[in-house]
Amino acid sequence: MSDFDYYEVLGVSKTATADELKHAYRTQAMKYHPDRNPNNPEAESKFKEINEAYDVLKDEQKRAAYDRYGKQAFQNGGMGGGNPFGGGFGFDFNGGGFGDIFGDIFSEFMGGGARQRSNPNAPQDGADLRYNLTVTLEEAYNGVEKEITVPHAELCEDCHGFGTADGKEAPVCTTCHGRGKVQSQKGGFFIVETTCPTCKGKGRIVKESCKKCHGEGLIHTEKQIKIKIPAGVETDTRMRVAGGGEAGLRGGQDGDLYVFIDVIPHKLYSREGANLYTTVPISMACAALGGKVEIPSIDGRSILINVPAGTQTNQQLKVGNEGMPIIRSKHKGDLFVRFAVETPVNLSKRQKELLEEFRALSEDDKCQPQTKGFMDKIKDLFKAA
Repeated sequence: MSDFDYYEVLGVSKTATADELKHAYRTQAMKYHPDRNPNNPEAESKFKEINEAYDVLKDEQKRAAYDRYGKQAFQNGGMGGGNPFGGGFGFDFNGGGFGDIFGDIFSEFMGGGARQRSNPNAPQDGADLRYNLTVTLEEAYNGVEKEITVPHAELCEDCHGFGTADGKEAPVCTTCHGRGKVQSQKGGFFIVETTCPTCKGKGRIVKESCKKCHGEGLIHTEKQIKIKIPAGVETDTRMRVAGGGEAGLRGGQDGDLYVFIDVIPHKLYSREGANLYTTVPISMACAALGGKVEIPSIDGRSILINVPAGTQTNQQLKVGNEGMPIIRSKHKGDLFVRFAVETPVNLSKRQKELLEEFRALSEDDKCQPQTKGFMDKIKDLFKAA
């Protein structure tokens, strides 16, 4: 077990309440989570310390042992006979520990599923929701407002979220005292925590369930939410709608809605960051003599491209400020036009005659330096042989 103080690593005092511990843990875990700090050994180590500290301090019995004996309470079965729990201090492998820790983290990072509390009667935050939204490249360029329909769980109006027929909070279970779990000692060493057999883990005794929500306290339905997509979004852009998830219970916060953007491929343009790319075919005559080509822009305008004389296939031209908008900026990316010189086909008799005349006039190869250079290399190879 590492040598650090649990309270210090969470940044709380020894008198911190359970809610203060929970808030401190979430803040620290979010900060040092491996997903936010890839390839960072220090952050990974810090994240493990945070989990270890919270796993102990969130449990009243473990915290009491730590406050009295420090980390020795958890080493070698406790304080060698001086363990405050008699037969040895046991970690709860069924009802807490790393399952709760990573369940909380998973919920914070778009998990789905309600954020569970060890106490079923404590305020319970609603589940976060994820929605995949598809937009066109034009919509991503201009920005757009979309109305989406998402599954939603809201508080039952008949029972006010209590799940009871009379709409009042049910009495606390006398077996588990509202925890929803009971403990038993096995083999004189481990303390095993299991679901309370009396209340079935609910922490309260519901004699008659609400008929509308069947005792769940929530009504499952759908709701429409308007999402403003800013100009310049990319695939995998994540947007958070605070409170757009499922309703919380017993005063818990509503979950959040996370919208992931997927920009569908475009017929003319491809995209890399804020830059756009396209390939434009040009005639052999245009490539040789130069000219102009008109192409449509993403926002419906026409862009006139100047083709330099002597343009070769795959030669690229940059058109500044004609790319995608950059989010939270007045600037845009650039447009890169790649030319593809098209060899003419289906020639008429007269066209063939003109090309034959052009070929005869081009025997000195001055107008085709790449061809001349290649042929010179071949001649040098034969001479060397």
